[in-house]
Amino acid sequence: MGLGILILGLVVFLGAHVFVSFREERARAIAQLGLPAYRGLFVLASLAGLALIVWGYGEYRALGWIGIWSPPAFMRHITVGLMLFAVIFLVAAFVPSHIKARLKHPMLASVKTWALAHLLSNGDLGSILLFGTFLAWGVYTRIAAKRRTDTKPIAAPAGWTNDLLVVVIAVVVYLALGYAFHPVVIGVPVFGK
Repeated sequence: MGLGILILGLVVFLGAHVFVSFREERARAIAQLGLPAYRGLFVLASLAGLALIVWGYGEYRALGWIGIWSPPAFMRHITVGLMLFAVIFLVAAFVPSHIKARLKHPMLASVKTWALAHLLSNGDLGSILLFGTFLAWGVYTRIAAKRRTDTKPIAAPAGWTNDLLVVVIAVVVYLALGYAFHPVVIGVPVFGK
């Protein structure tokens, strides 16, 4: 049951996000519904999909674990290292910086890095579905974004203060995720044993 709910959640959440890449269909939907209604439906679909993903993955981990392969122990360290970059990319999505300008789509870079990192250290079916699907979506969306003509390049600010700010905030968030969120909410310690 958990895997079914997880898959449904992935379809709903990522389906809504893939729809955005079809610019003509998106424009038609906005014209028919109006921008506020379109955004409301997008948010509802995203939240419903996310809730189903969390519920389904939690059920799967608790009741139906299916091992596919056993990653080597050192992969855990690679995952921990990659996650620092994922968090830096995530923070850069919200702060104008050279990092944001260089990455062009730092949120996508963050999702792809997060997904790849977790694929390296999780060899069970549910994790492969969850992280593999997000990685595939991130790759697809980045390719679709490259082909769009309605985006403007991101300009980097004059100095490097914001880049330093991005890294400092990211390190704080990374440590909070590793020491508080992941062990408490996910049930898997990041640092230590």
